[in-house]
Amino acid sequence: MNVVATRITDVLLIEPRVFADSRGYFFESYNEKLLAQFGITGAFVQDNQSFSQRNVVRGLHYQIQQPQGKLIRCISGEIFDVAVDIRRYSPTFGEWVGEALSSANRRMLWIPPGFAHGFVVLSETAEVLYKATNFWAPQHERTILWNDPALGIEWPATQQAILSAKDLSGVTLGQAEVYEQPAQLTENALAQVDVR
Repeated sequence: MNVVATRITDVLLIEPRVFADSRGYFFESYNEKLLAQFGITGAFVQDNQSFSQRNVVRGLHYQIQQPQGKLIRCISGEIFDVAVDIRRYSPTFGEWVGEALSSANRRMLWIPPGFAHGFVVLSETAEVLYKATNFWAPQHERTILWNDPALGIEWPATQQAILSAKDLSGVTLGQAEVYEQPAQLTENALAQVDVR
């Protein structure tokens, strides 16, 4: 695997080593020991998969308690995947990173706890699969508006964005609950169930 820090160094772009021949291809999509060398050490406790059509925007989602780290990949089609730093104490607070993930490039994005996450579908349809380091907790889920002008996210192809009612009612970063101190993430991380 090739692991590259993005301009927000905590968010990592992962390019698996693909072995291809006349039969097709093979690659490791997850290797706990290898990823631990790059600081991805949380136990993954839940896998999620979504199917969406072109122009669907999902996000920007996070959990203010029981925060989730996410290892994201697109197994069919193509998405533009976004992570927004919402750790107020961070020097990159309010900044974002976006990467194209597709079934063709097979890249993955590691988004640690402390970030809001969202994506837009660029292909006719897309299936997204991601591993999470904490369980879904709907009572703690929060949504930041995908098009908050203060964030300035450069979304591709969103003139006809399709959103859920929940995502349409998201708040701006200035109104959002954010992580005020590292302990908000550390304490929750220590409370995670280790299923290994």
